[in-house]
Amino acid sequence: MSGAKCIMIQGTMSGAGKSLLCAALCRIFRQDGLRAAPFKSQNMALNSAVTPEGLEIGRAQAVQAECAGLEPDARMNPILLKPSSDTGSQIIVNGRVRGQMAAAEYFAYKKELIPEILAAYESLAAENDVIVIEGAGSPAEINLRENDIVNMGLAELVNAPVLLAGDIDRGGVFAQLYGTVMLLSPAERARVRGLIVNKFRGDVEILRPGLRQIEALTGLPVLGVVPYLRVEIDDEDSLAPRLTDTGARRALDVAVVRLPHIANFTDFAPLEQNGLLGVRYVERASRLGTPDLVILPGTKSTMDDLLWLRQSGLEGAILRLAEKSVPIFGICGGYQMLGEELRDPAGVEGALPVLRGMGLLPCVTVFAAEKELRRTRAVVTGGPLDGAALTGYEIHMGQTRVRGDSFCLLESGEREGCLRGNVCGTYLHGLFESGEAVDKLTDWLCARKGIKKENAAPESWRAFKERQYDLLAAGVRGALDMGAVYRAMEEFAG
Repeated sequence: MSGAKCIMIQGTMSGAGKSLLCAALCRIFRQDGLRAAPFKSQNMALNSAVTPEGLEIGRAQAVQAECAGLEPDARMNPILLKPSSDTGSQIIVNGRVRGQMAAAEYFAYKKELIPEILAAYESLAAENDVIVIEGAGSPAEINLRENDIVNMGLAELVNAPVLLAGDIDRGGVFAQLYGTVMLLSPAERARVRGLIVNKFRGDVEILRPGLRQIEALTGLPVLGVVPYLRVEIDDEDSLAPRLTDTGARRALDVAVVRLPHIANFTDFAPLEQNGLLGVRYVERASRLGTPDLVILPGTKSTMDDLLWLRQSGLEGAILRLAEKSVPIFGICGGYQMLGEELRDPAGVEGALPVLRGMGLLPCVTVFAAEKELRRTRAVVTGGPLDGAALTGYEIHMGQTRVRGDSFCLLESGEREGCLRGNVCGTYLHGLFESGEAVDKLTDWLCARKGIKKENAAPESWRAFKERQYDLLAAGVRGALDMGAVYRAMEEFAG
């Protein structure tokens, strides 16, 4: 393998904090003057990001790249699985859609992807000093050990030392760590250079007897007890969107519909940081109320989620709000739902060839097998956000034909999105990150409500994120034996 050193974070389970630990290490290595890059061979997530080249990767690797001071790169996440049902996923390889597969089909196929995984890794390693590798789930899932390409199988392929993290916040961390280590083969166990107790709240001294016992039982040192860090950083887990409910405590109430297949909900993180906007996620009509703004977010399964919206009573509630001039904003799949009709002649979304839309925008969406992926800049051309300069990215399977006013003008000269009265829709994810859109939105909503706008967001979104990354790195550096981390990397590089 290449001369770049590497370190791999594996976890005792999904949600053990691997992604943020890797993000912290990327920032720490950057602070230490090293060129570091993240790598996750296979990611399963509905939250994704688009690279400058128009390729798709997991959101977590994009965040880790930012921590390392890099642009997101498809090589950082060569395989992305986007679940489309309980038993199937869209398979994205090197940033492009390769097809749809059932779980059993993919399990048999994935070993064929090893050359592409290694090519991506080697290419990254040739350009950087350190590769920070993230595992997935748990290495102790013994039913998945055969043909493993993301945990110990990958560690063996690239000769990586492993740190094993357990989540004490969920309870049973010693059983997590001991059970995982004991289910590893002797060769796999030899790769583990230390244990990490993650998300700890309380007095570490009370934990000391347990730490000594787990070290004696496993023969492995505990390299750190990382505190529960209260940092605001994008979450890749599609099952755990922010469930903030600040509408009652802030001047403006923003209701985001929590669709069953919600995707790229990180679009709303800049809204959550604004002191005037109370963002809450709603999945029942009885909880919608009369907010100041309703947002329909992106989704991996637009037609299925529109049917759910209809059957749950939320569609009817939103239509009634629209009649009362409550602003309705749709992003990506949410934009498609707001139109008059959704057509799927090729069966991209499922068995339904046609589905009636909500009828709030004069547009029709036709789904196609080829995915639209691009990053772009734009200027809003009408409505409450008129004149706002935007940066964002598109990631969708349909093309929408609009009869009427557009939402914005792209840097390419194309008109994008749709606007009619109090309803607007756009394909642009990340449009609130530039700040201007949030400022204009809060100005408009405050004026509608007759309240005085305060200085609610003095810090730019970029500055806020950088500060959060530094806080994360400081918390992990203060808790983790970085000397041992460096020694492990040297040992395996030799």
